[in-house]
Amino acid sequence: MDDKPHILVVDDDTRLRELLRKYLSDNGYLVTTAPDAAEARQRLEGMAFDLLVLDVMMPGESGLELTRSLRLRNSVPILLLTAMSETEDRIDGLESGADDYLTKPFEPRELLLRIGSILRRVPREAPAEARPAPRSLRLGGYVWDVARSELHFEGEVVHLTTAEAALMQVLGEAPNEVLSREELGRRTGTSGNLRSVDVQVTRLRKKIEDDPRQPRYLQTVRGRGYMLRADPG
Repeated sequence: MDDKPHILVVDDDTRLRELLRKYLSDNGYLVTTAPDAAEARQRLEGMAFDLLVLDVMMPGESGLELTRSLRLRNSVPILLLTAMSETEDRIDGLESGADDYLTKPFEPRELLLRIGSILRRVPREAPAEARPAPRSLRLGGYVWDVARSELHFEGEVVHLTTAEAALMQVLGEAPNEVLSREELGRRTGTSGNLRSVDVQVTRLRKKIEDDPRQPRYLQTVRGRGYMLRADPG
């Protein structure tokens, strides 16, 4: 049981919430549910989760508001469920810190595939005896630990979302090389929506650049893609 990923499903629709609980449980996940953001916060205080499935439109604190709040201190992967299908609504979800979104109504099988894709992007610790020698990149006051997929600032770990960490890992494995949006999308599991690559780049710049509008480290190479240019040494 302990080896199963633990998912928190938050939705005010009792019927859908129970359907998701049963479906995900039948497909190998541990599932805890909550009807709203307030109860979700209580669950998060007492248990560790591998992924959150949040409905956007909930009474009280919305899924977007909860996502933004959690991202101030928590990097748990978040999949948003939204009845809003407009592109800008979905981009709002990604910009709030969600790792992915799924528009209602959806096929349960697609939800399962999205969850699997997100969890595969979560950096996993290698056993101590097998872990390669640490390799890091300096980005001004920040240090990206390639071996551990961690961003540090003055010795403290900077929280990244799963999508941000996946993008940083791909870029960090090929410093000073230009990677196309298509390549970044394929290698981070977001190839179905290249706009999400741009969103994650924008979010990363806000975390590692002194001036995100004039990036020094995470650079755009016009017509080709993106490149992580680390400090020498």
